[in-house]
Amino acid sequence: MEYFTGLLLGFKVVFQPMNFLMAFTGCLIGTLVGVLPGLGPVAAMSLLLPVSFHLAPVSAIILLAGIYYGALYGGSTTSILVNIPGEAASVVTCLDGYQMAKQGRAGPALAVAAIGSFIAGTIAIVGMMFLSPLLSKAALSFGPPEYTSLMVLGFTVLTFLAKTSMPKALIMAAFGVFLSTIGLDIVSGERRFTLSIQALMDGVGLVPVVMGLFGISEVLLNLEQIGNRPEILSSIGKKILHIFPTREDWRKFIPACLRGTIIGFFLGILPGGGAILASFVAYAIEKKVSKHPEKFGTGEIEGVASPESANNSAAQAAFIPLLTLGIPANAVMAVFFGALMIHGITPGAMLIQQNPDIFWGLIASMYIGNVMLLVLNLPLVGLWVKVLLIPYKVLFPLIILFCLIGVYTINNSTVDIYIMIIFGVIGYSMKKTEYEGAPLILALVLGNMFETALRQSLMMSDGRFSIFFSKPISCAFMSTAIFVLLLPLILRRRLAVGVDEGGG
Repeated sequence: MEYFTGLLLGFKVVFQPMNFLMAFTGCLIGTLVGVLPGLGPVAAMSLLLPVSFHLAPVSAIILLAGIYYGALYGGSTTSILVNIPGEAASVVTCLDGYQMAKQGRAGPALAVAAIGSFIAGTIAIVGMMFLSPLLSKAALSFGPPEYTSLMVLGFTVLTFLAKTSMPKALIMAAFGVFLSTIGLDIVSGERRFTLSIQALMDGVGLVPVVMGLFGISEVLLNLEQIGNRPEILSSIGKKILHIFPTREDWRKFIPACLRGTIIGFFLGILPGGGAILASFVAYAIEKKVSKHPEKFGTGEIEGVASPESANNSAAQAAFIPLLTLGIPANAVMAVFFGALMIHGITPGAMLIQQNPDIFWGLIASMYIGNVMLLVLNLPLVGLWVKVLLIPYKVLFPLIILFCLIGVYTINNSTVDIYIMIIFGVIGYSMKKTEYEGAPLILALVLGNMFETALRQSLMMSDGRFSIFFSKPISCAFMSTAIFVLLLPLILRRRLAVGVDEGGG
């Protein structure tokens, strides 16, 4: 009964005019972000983070959440119409979606993507609604050792699931932890790594780092590739007839959608899982269970339905560990975590009790947002195709100007502008050398919390690290983290032994 009481409170919150407007604005901006290649939800949320400071906390959270899951909706449009993934999680959709468009079936492909996203998102919200309060109650028994171990596990799993190499991801996580130590020591009050710069006394700001790492670096990367930008095949989108799928399409769509939803939900909860991993895994499993796997990549409806359902389900599920345990599951959630903290809201076990309007308002806004996105995506396909024709040389000065204004207005500090530019160059270099930003952002966000929990734990145990293995929950987290770290080494060793035996 408490779930429905909470949901009723959430709908009362979201139907307030400003909150409803923010839900619609977030969905619209998110869809546009998903349609525009090379931007993505992290960059968009980073750019709009300064704007959210002038809103009430609940309005700001609803706006940023709408941008996130809206981007995952919109990313499928360009993947299907022009074979350009508007968002990283929509890469897999290109494989079959674009082939369907070339066969004159762009309408059913777009409809399946939108309807699948709606169904998956809605089911995931229901799961989130029932699972989050249970996890929050369990989290109330957590002390400093449990939180330390949980954060170690979060860092480890994220690096293990990194798209490139684990050593590179660990290096980025270590760099993020270092950045989080800049400023005043939380216990002694001593200055650390401030270089005598007064503006760094409070530490390195999340917003300039994120805007540089994802926003400025994307502009630099796109400018490098501007001459190679493919022509938009707008002829595909000029006339989209037969929007709705056939009966045969529905027969294939429903089981693929449900499988993608379940896979996305559980991978979304895992630290490092997220929408990108979920879409790839869902596509691979769909191909595995298909009676005709050889047809995948030629325009199969399941190849659109499953990954699109998975990435939207994962997007909603990623909020569960953030809101209940205070652990961001991916880079987007790390930015979201920062936004909550800036507004004075601490995500974790007490969020539902202390800020029920925030929690239930967010849940209700997702229900409303999913309906809005379903209504928005199909009628506006023609508009999105025209947006794609805007030259990037017109867009990039506006993006940079927005970044500069946004960063400066947070603290009226030129130091923040320099930090953003420095991290823009660092982010560009990272992308060229295949280092990922997600572990860095996660470590920067969690660094202070991790340090506080670690030092409190060691004070409790007189400096003995055995405290992390003497408590059952903490021991389970630590053991899992160690196993995850050692697993690649074990597999590599066994593979090497197998090769030697085969050669012998």
